Amino acid sequence: MYPIRRNRRLRTSEAIRSLVRETIISPNDFLVPLFVVEGTGVKEEIASMPNYYRYSLDLLEQEVKELWSLGLKSVLLFVKVPDALKDNKGTEALNSEGLMQRAIKTVKNACPGMLVMTDVALDPYSSFGHDGIVQNGKIVNDDTAEVLAEMSLSHAQAGADFVAPSDMMDGRILTIREALEDEGFTNTGIMSYSAKYASAFYGPFRDALDSAPVDMVDVPKDKKTYQMDPANRDEAIRETEMDIDEGADIVMVKPGIAYLDIVREIRNAVEVPVAVYQVSGEYAMIKAAAEKGWLDHDAVMLEQITAIKRAGAHIIASYFAKDVVRLIAG
Repeated sequence: MYPIRRNRRLRTSEAIRSLVRETIISPNDFLVPLFVVEGTGVKEEIASMPNYYRYSLDLLEQEVKELWSLGLKSVLLFVKVPDALKDNKGTEALNSEGLMQRAIKTVKNACPGMLVMTDVALDPYSSFGHDGIVQNGKIVNDDTAEVLAEMSLSHAQAGADFVAPSDMMDGRILTIREALEDEGFTNTGIMSYSAKYASAFYGPFRDALDSAPVDMVDVPKDKKTYQMDPANRDEAIRETEMDIDEGADIVMVKPGIAYLDIVREIRNAVEVPVAVYQVSGEYAMIKAAAEKGWLDHDAVMLEQITAIKRAGAHIIASYFAKDVVRLIAG
């Protein structure tokens, strides 16, 4: 006798599959990364990230309005800093008229309802391409955390809704939270890159911002002394719980697809929203394979986004956000 219960009955048509689907993607899932450069009328395609761009402030305004029209309500800002403004202490990061600070104001003026998150790390400002201050061949932790707190305060003063420390220095969340509280920015949130791995998937992003570590004597060649070992799982939980204890409102796992086990572990362990960053290498691989005709771009894109949400992500930072939203809109 055949089974009374047949699971395939719930797969017989698109209508029934849609009706019982467990994971639904919507524009509200996305945080859109945006790259900003100096100049006017600049829209530069990033060679290693096809169909993704750096924008000058005037075109950033247009892009933000387009995102809002698509139902995308949150952005994460990154800036490409001219080499002449870089030093070992990230001095330009604290400039109240710096590119990041002006970008925040540009977004808020163009679209007041847009949620603005800002990258907080020294690598775009560092002459050495590191997320912290380099001393005697090492990345120093506490001095870096103090600069990151000043940087966060500057972003809050410019109008940022959330700051997003991506550096992985120990104790920086508490240092930032205290600095914001002391200056009255009690409503400025912190999205911490809590489980950020020393991944090989970041290459195109570093091209986008010209922020790769430099190859110099007495400068660490990589970020493995502060970003996490890809082999570790339990450490991710410890890092995340510490950040929450220090004041993080949202926690993040980065990268995405290769770390979905970590996403689920953290989602099960904490009671704050969990973000996932589908990083530049993940984006570039799909683009390159699709260009070769080796896979269906839209199908794989949507499958990966669905997998990230299914694993437990409340928020997905993705370069595919516009493409996905247009696709699901039909």
